[in-house]
Amino acid sequence: MGSSGLLFDMTQNSFTGFEVQDRGIKGYLEIQAEMQAFTESRDKDIADQLWLLEHVPVYTQGTSCKEGTLGPSEIPVVQSDRGGQITYHGPGQLVIYCLIDLRRRGCGIKTLVSTIEKAVIDYLGTCGLPAVRRKGAPGVYIDGDKVAALGLRVRKGCSYHGLSLNVDMDLAPFKNINSCGFKGLQAASLRALGIKQSMSEIKFAVASNLVHAFTQITDHQVD
Repeated sequence: MGSSGLLFDMTQNSFTGFEVQDRGIKGYLEIQAEMQAFTESRDKDIADQLWLLEHVPVYTQGTSCKEGTLGPSEIPVVQSDRGGQITYHGPGQLVIYCLIDLRRRGCGIKTLVSTIEKAVIDYLGTCGLPAVRRKGAPGVYIDGDKVAALGLRVRKGCSYHGLSLNVDMDLAPFKNINSCGFKGLQAASLRALGIKQSMSEIKFAVASNLVHAFTQITDHQVD
């Protein structure tokens, strides 16, 4: 889908088999509609895609969400068709939408979630950050604080939506929600944790890890 430019040199082995796009800063509902249309129209010959972007400030409510903000806010609250509860997106947060043909890769939803988490955890490990999963609460955590959230939807055997990684952003809006449905859950950002890499460098690293992780699944399936 799209007219958006490619961020990376697609001849690099890091991205073999994927189309990786930089979507810049976009509104949430606009991108959600594009993901829905792409997933509805794609066929088995269309390459899997990663869309890398930031969102203008927005709270999004997943399909399981029954609560909104804890107090008044000028930030809009919109409905999402991803799974999960309420979360916040804003500038300085890296969002990567994973448009993956799960059937082609022999990948179920549990493997999809664990693969995305592992790609982020492996990246953070290279930065010296001891990131972990948390049972029953998809995402990535450092010292109990959430640095990356996951929200996914599967339709016609293909995934869309994906992950958000707090890079260098204002974390205050998270205080006005029970983030991902957990009361008192604190958000963390890479910049506050001492990571000085630029957004472009982090995009490249995490996208590379995701492509590598999904390619391993496919290779294992073929074997």
